[in-house]
Amino acid sequence: MRKAYVGIDVGSVSTNVVAIDERNDLLFDYYVRTNGSPIESVKKGLEKLKKSVDGKWTVCGVGTTGSGRQLAGLMVGADVIKNEITAHAVATINEVPDVRTIFEIGGQDSKIIFVKDQMVVDFAMNTVCAAGTGSFLDHQAERLGVAIEDFGSMALSSENDVRIAGRCTVFAESDMIAKQQFGFSKPDIINGLCLALVRNYINNLARGKKLEPPFVFQGGVAANMGIKAAFEKEIGQEVTIPKYHHVMGAIGAGIIAKEEIERTGKKTTFRGFHALQTEFLPTSFICNGCSNMCEVIKVTINGQVAAMWGDRCGMWQEKVRNMNTNINIS
Repeated sequence: MRKAYVGIDVGSVSTNVVAIDERNDLLFDYYVRTNGSPIESVKKGLEKLKKSVDGKWTVCGVGTTGSGRQLAGLMVGADVIKNEITAHAVATINEVPDVRTIFEIGGQDSKIIFVKDQMVVDFAMNTVCAAGTGSFLDHQAERLGVAIEDFGSMALSSENDVRIAGRCTVFAESDMIAKQQFGFSKPDIINGLCLALVRNYINNLARGKKLEPPFVFQGGVAANMGIKAAFEKEIGQEVTIPKYHHVMGAIGAGIIAKEEIERTGKKTTFRGFHALQTEFLPTSFICNGCSNMCEVIKVTINGQVAAMWGDRCGMWQEKVRNMNTNINIS
């Protein structure tokens, strides 16, 4: 039976579950909207995976990443839990070994990653301003009455340059409304928005940093050809979009899990698909132990405390480790 390695990327907008083989080739991929319920979205992904792997592959390793990586890792019994920067970089290097600059734009945040000799040397993230993210583009497409799938092709059909203020979602939307009132066409306005969002991305994330080719653009927004064209116009260089650009974080998590299992020779800690029936309950509280006032996340499995995180000092994490509890996950 073939060996499979699973990667799970849990973000605020989407959850991606993939399976790769020993050559890092994609065997399975699944995208589902998180919709504020990461536990349910992970379960949906695993249910789809179970149907695909049953009788064909053996899951030999699991890795999680994304903003919900800790919870997802606990749920599935992950062998590795890695941040998004590492996961995206690993997947990109596997696809484009000589990559130097990675543009990544997701549903709620954006990242830029700088690589040298297949090692991450610098990065920047934007998790505050929504301008340039997938959710903002979805909103503007809906407001303009344009299917988001047609956004890129309409931008490429533009015949006039229209400058849109892209430094803020409020200013961008106000400027777009003004341009509509002046009689500019939808393709021209959409193209102007794409150019504005790329300018905002470069100015915010790449300020003072040297952009070097090869360039790779990934994340859900990479499906928008208008944004790709705007990047190429802004930097004057060709930008590569990986075939599986929308699940690169999950692929990276799967590759890292595979390498960890191969390096250590350990058996995977994957709980198995029966863990889908386990009751996971996350809660939170504010720790008053010091002036940090950390928000601590507590997760119980079938009524027993299984993990805590979020405390900067690690006090609550240590307490859980010292608990002599036998958690039933069957």
